[in-house]
Amino acid sequence: MSGDTPDARRWVHGWRRVMLAAGMLAYPLVTVGGLAQEASGARAAAGYALAAAFAACYPLTALAAARGATRAAWALLGVLTALFLAELPIARIYAFYLLAVIVALAAAELRRYATAITAAGALAALAVPWLWFDEAGWLQAIMIVFTAAMIFAFTELVSANDALRAARAEVARLASEAERARIARDLHDLLGHSLTVITVKSGLARRLADADAARARDEIAEVENLSRQALADVRAAVSGYRDVTLAGELARGRELLRAAGVAAELPTAADAVDTARQELFGWVVREGLTNVVRHARATRCAVALTPTAVEISDDGVGGTAAAGNGLAGLRERVEAAGGRLDAGPLAPRGWRLRVTLDGTLDGAAAA
Repeated sequence: MSGDTPDARRWVHGWRRVMLAAGMLAYPLVTVGGLAQEASGARAAAGYALAAAFAACYPLTALAAARGATRAAWALLGVLTALFLAELPIARIYAFYLLAVIVALAAAELRRYATAITAAGALAALAVPWLWFDEAGWLQAIMIVFTAAMIFAFTELVSANDALRAARAEVARLASEAERARIARDLHDLLGHSLTVITVKSGLARRLADADAARARDEIAEVENLSRQALADVRAAVSGYRDVTLAGELARGRELLRAAGVAAELPTAADAVDTARQELFGWVVREGLTNVVRHARATRCAVALTPTAVEISDDGVGGTAAAGNGLAGLRERVEAAGGRLDAGPLAPRGWRLRVTLDGTLDGAAAA
């Protein structure tokens, strides 16, 4: 298998657990090796059988724990504990190598209580041999602490890796959603403006067809150019490259308002606005003027600029701000830049769209 697929991850994790389980089988082997010193005859045979049963049951316990079968894991852990207790009178101090396996598994399952479980196992390895066999269990206690710490570290590493993969998957999902939202927003902003201009100019050309054929042909030629530009804008939006400038939007807006029969009061230059803000203000001008032509039924439209703000106002029908995609997408752009968007009706009639960055609109540049 290749790549970071779920099957590949399960395969890698499975082999890691198999290798770890194989390493832990060394402890029952140490117990078997010590039986020859502690027992003989039938007692030794019983000890060997108990150690073999422990070695057979341990991988099943580890597998149940790895698969999240909690009840089965704890039941098998109980079996391991019973085998250890049965082995204790036979293998004596060597039986505590089996206890190391039990403590490690329990600490891995109950990570919140891992320290307490490990301490209890180490204390048992010290106290029981001293009280019962009159032997010191220092080596066994140290071995229990070391084994439990190793297994705990392994489980923590696996959990951390799983959390990291989940976080990466979530970041990828959010990035994908953000990209889809960007494309949808850009397509709305770009096509909404371009199609509005095409509609207005097509209507103008139709009205001029009989009265002024030459001008009608000019308007149709502009419609063709706008259609080509709209296609280029769509391709640019999908590829992530957007060429929106404040000066360009003011120029296009002036032509749009002229074709719609709206008197335009627009700045002749965008020098008052910092270069870093001109793209955002260009989007504001594009969306604002498009909405004026689409919805306002206005006779006059004005755009005012300052270094920190842009305001678009008209004398149209006004009304209540609609929660359309255009205004919502524009608000996202403005808030992402740390600005504020205000839109609402004017008295006695008209509408105003205002965007401010680090200040308020005052002393607007004259058209």
